[in-house]
Formats: sequence, structure tokens, C-alpha cells
Amino acid sequence: MTTKDQKDNLFSLVKSLTKSEKRQFKLYVGRLGVNSDSKFLKLFNLLDKAKGYNENAILKTGIVKKTQLANVKAHLYKQVLISLKLNPSHQNVRSQIREQLDFASILYHKGLYKQSLKILDKAKYLAIVNEEKNMAFEIVELEKIIESQYITRSISNRADELAVQARDLSAQNVIASKLSNLSLQLYSIILKTGYVKNEKESLIVTKYFNDRLPKFNLKEVGFREKLWLYKAHLWYSFLMQDFLNCYKYASKWVDLFYQNPSMINLNPVFFLKGNNYLLESIYFIRNKTKFVKKLDHFKTTVGDQKFNKDENVSTLVFLYTNFHSINQHFIDGSFEEGLKLIPHIENELISFSDRIDQHHKMVFYYKFASMHFGVGNNKACIAYLDKIISNKSLSMREDLLCFSRVLNLVAHYEAGLDYHLETLLRSTYKFLIKMNDLHEVQKEMIKFIRGLQDIYPHDLKNAFRDLLNTLKTFEDHPFERRAFLYLDIISWLESKIENKPVGQIIQNKYLAKYAP
Repeated sequence: MTTKDQKDNLFSLVKSLTKSEKRQFKLYVGRLGVNSDSKFLKLFNLLDKAKGYNENAILKTGIVKKTQLANVKAHLYKQVLISLKLNPSHQNVRSQIREQLDFASILYHKGLYKQSLKILDKAKYLAIVNEEKNMAFEIVELEKIIESQYITRSISNRADELAVQARDLSAQNVIASKLSNLSLQLYSIILKTGYVKNEKESLIVTKYFNDRLPKFNLKEVGFREKLWLYKAHLWYSFLMQDFLNCYKYASKWVDLFYQNPSMINLNPVFFLKGNNYLLESIYFIRNKTKFVKKLDHFKTTVGDQKFNKDENVSTLVFLYTNFHSINQHFIDGSFEEGLKLIPHIENELISFSDRIDQHHKMVFYYKFASMHFGVGNNKACIAYLDKIISNKSLSMREDLLCFSRVLNLVAHYEAGLDYHLETLLRSTYKFLIKMNDLHEVQKEMIKFIRGLQDIYPHDLKNAFRDLLNTLKTFEDHPFERRAFLYLDIISWLESKIENKPVGQIIQNKYLAKYAP
């Protein structure tokens, strides 16, 4: 990697600044009484104009010597962060509470106990109302310290009151901590091993979940504890491929925010993620009417001017609105219509390239590939899959890598690229065996494609029928059905038997099931 291509934390921070944040930084530096010729300000202006980070180019300007560069960069980094902290757009209830806590600590150390307690009382009210219970506990602990030195006539009542508050907050913080740990651990299992694949794994995960789920009365806890409870249940349901319960707990999660609207702007990331899982679970249960209704509600909420968007939130809004705008076309097989979304999303992906990780890009590519496959554009499908399969630096969900390769095999077969099949079969087998993650559906598919070369053309339809009958037995299997969500093999086989496009088969099924 050349010096020019290196990612530098300071450079990334400077480049992330908006015009108003840069203006604020220069005003802040001016207030410090810093000379406009100071090294860190010159370095800021240089990085602001630079296209990439290049240490040699910085040293050639003579702004700073090599021995000084690390210190000047560290100083600039700190000053940019302080300036951002002072920017109104980065101030929320949490920063207000922390600021009040800092002021109270200063007053306490100056011996101004009464003033300190007054500020702490207001900050504590703000923390409790906004479900910032860790900070509320910290405030109560400081109140206890001050009260022990600032003797008042009501000390006995006050001591009892603070002790009860500390106990209650501590108990709720312990519940929240246990639930957030469980939620994170379940999410980690999904990332590492994907969804449960058999009865044995199902029993292990269920025991793991039940052993770590804290017992408490739901009526006695607040927003934060409920949120972590619903999250933990959601991850457990996803692991078990229990999509109805996924829908149930994702609905509870999102409804919790609509019941407490002030929490939407205070916790926008959790609000967005809840909506993402809600839409994902409705997609899994294939209810397009409900899906479109929830997607429209979500788009309206995040499109409202009152909804605060920083860079992180804007990225998530882009990801979730586009993922689900695509997903709605998979529910009813309207792939031709869905293809129109691809050029716009690809352009947007370029502008978000610094903020979207490789995994999410590859999920988009898989969706694009599947959509092209649905209308019979097999070569376009293969081109998108190649971006995933050839990405050697990728650490992403095993099931996605797995199905990319299986779809790649099917698309090569469909495109008539038979001369590639032998090599592809070998590399796919090697890959899947190394992963130790073969669903029965994948095993049957590979066995079938491997045997295709020995089948006479006039026997093909019977071979497709045999495979269809085999796979149908897995369609409602609790540990196998997810395979069909990644790749609708059954509709593909029916399309081969009936000589109709895959999209038409999926549309016909959807209409037969849901049309009024």
C-alpha cells in the first residue's frame, strides 16, 4: 500500500467535517487566540484541501518537521474534537447532563455544596426522565458524597431517600446490563455461525438464552430495560428462524419508540435498527401489504425535518430504506420493476463509500444479482456475484458467501456456460466443505448440478421434477427453510418445468396466496 492510500484517523476526521463544522472550528481556534500561522492550523487547512493522506507531501510543505508531526497531529485531532463538542448540532440531552455533572463537580471541589446539590438535582431529574440511568446512578453517588460532608437538618430522610434511589437505579442498571450482554452475545453467535441448523444447535442456543435471561417484573422497568429485552428476544428468534416471533418482538421494539417519541431523536440508531428488523421479519413472512405500509411509515418518519440526521444516522437511513425498497420486489416477484432501483442505489453507494462497510456492499450486490437472476439476466447476475466471490478481504456472514456460490452455479448453468461448471463445482464443494456449513438444500442442489452432465436433454424435465419433490420436503422444515429465502430454488425448478420466467412463477404464487 502506498503512503498516499493509507487511511489516517486525523485525515478521516477532517474530511468528515461539514462546512458549518469547519467554520465553527476556525472560530473556536480564533477564540483561543492562536496565531493564524500556527502549525496545527496550517496542517488543518492543508488536510482540508488534500484529496488523500500523504505524509511525504505534508513534510515537503515545511509546515512541520518529521519529529514534530505526530505531536502536531495529536494536538489538531484533540482541538477538532473539542470544537465539535461545542457545536450545537452535537449537543443532546446526554451532553447536557454530563456538562451539568462537570459543573456540579467543580462547585463541590470549591466547597460550594449547596449550589452543587441544586445542579445535581436538576441533572438527575433530566437523566431519569430521559432513561439515562447510568448517569443518574453516577449523580446519586456524588450526591451521597456531598451530603456526607454538607450536614443539613433533613440528613436522615435525605440519606434514606438517596440510598433507596441508588438501590433502585443499580437494580435497573444490572437488568439492563444483563439484557444488553445477552443481546450482544446472541448477535455475535449469528455473525459467527449463522442460524441454527439442527435440533442439537437449537437446544444449545435455547439453553444459552434461558440461562442468561434475567427474571424481573416488566411493569417495574422503564424504556431502556424493555428495549434490551425485546432486542434479546428478537436475536433469539432470528437464530431459531422463528420469523413470527421476530415480527412480534421487532413490533414491540418499534412501538416502544412511537409510545415514547422523545426517545426517537435521543436514540435514533436503535429506532432505525428496530425498523430494519421489523421490515426484515415481515419480508420473511411474505406479507407485502403490511410490508409496504410499515416501509412508508418508516420513510415518512425519517424524512421529517424533526428527525435529526448526523453522518452515522444518514448512512443507516440510506442502507435500510434501500435494502427494503429492493426486498419488497422479492416478496411478489416484481423483479422488472425492482431493476429500476439498481442504477440509483449504485450511484448512492459511491457517495457513501467511506461510510458503508464491505459486508453491506456485498449484501446489495447479492440482492442485485438475485434480481437479475429473477428476470433471466444470468450474465449480469454472474457479474454481481463475482464481486462477492472474488472479494478475498471479506469477513461476512457465512450463509451469504455460501448462497452466492450456489446461485453462481445455477446462473452459469442457466446462461449455458457449461465449460465453467466442472471448475465451479470443484471450487464450490471445496469452499462449502471447508465451511462445514452445508444445508440439506445446498447438498441436494450441488448433487443435482453435478449429475446434469450425465442427463439426456429429453430427461431433463423429469430430473427437475425429482429434485423439486426432494426439496419440497424441506420447504417448511424449521432449520432448512431459510435456504429458500436466500435463493428460491423451488420457484426456479417450477420455472424450468413450466417454461416460464422465475419472476412470473413467484408472482403467480403470491397472487394465489394473498390477492383479494
